[in-house]
Amino acid sequence: MTPPELRVEAVSLRFGGIRALDDVSFTVAPGSLHALIGPNGAGKSSCFNVISGLYRAGTGLVRLGDTDLTGLAPHKLARLGIGRSFQNAALSPGSTVLDNVMLGRHALTRGGFLETGLRLPWTVRAERRHAERAREICAFLGLGAVVDAPTGALPYGVVKRVDLARALAVEPVLLLLDEPAAGMNAAETAELAGTISGIRAELGISILLVEHDMGLVMGIADRVTVLDFGRRIADGTPSEVQSDPDVVKAYLGTEAA
Repeated sequence: MTPPELRVEAVSLRFGGIRALDDVSFTVAPGSLHALIGPNGAGKSSCFNVISGLYRAGTGLVRLGDTDLTGLAPHKLARLGIGRSFQNAALSPGSTVLDNVMLGRHALTRGGFLETGLRLPWTVRAERRHAERAREICAFLGLGAVVDAPTGALPYGVVKRVDLARALAVEPVLLLLDEPAAGMNAAETAELAGTISGIRAELGISILLVEHDMGLVMGIADRVTVLDFGRRIADGTPSEVQSDPDVVKAYLGTEAA
């Protein structure tokens, strides 16, 4: 099934007298890998947090297909098929990989606190199915050998992969990746690039990526949107963006030669 299009339409956001986003618009095409980049303070995180429901835009809309996402809480977005990873993976270090990934299945569960606590037969069966699916996701991401290990005992690159597995546990049609390569070395980043490309190819979902590593972005993105001082200054293919004079000036402070 083709995932729906994500549209960010004329979004603006203020923090007091500071305009974090100024009339930002872009579209993530169905099944594409779209990157959102910009220098420090450009508004990438603010835009990402508006899309993922952590911030509410002052003006503008965010739509996924025909559904208006503007202002919806993150748990409601998860039920609509939007998964998100975090720059600083907020995992429980004392819990196993499986238990952390199972947290992503919460939006798909139907039993309430009472039904789950009573261990009713249908809740037990559902929990077993969710655990089996979580193990499948872990295996897909190369985590099968550590699925029962405590997350706190794992290397940093593997922990980031667990965070990604938790986002995929939502069964997303749209995956939001917040600086997934942050803190990784070159080998880990290269492996991550293959993983992200593999997710898009195998699952056919749309991916919106915020990332500082330009080598990663330019190597895997279909399209790139560039922000600077809260405004969109470029939108195009990686090659188009790399040669855009406004982008060169934003990053280097000089005009393109």
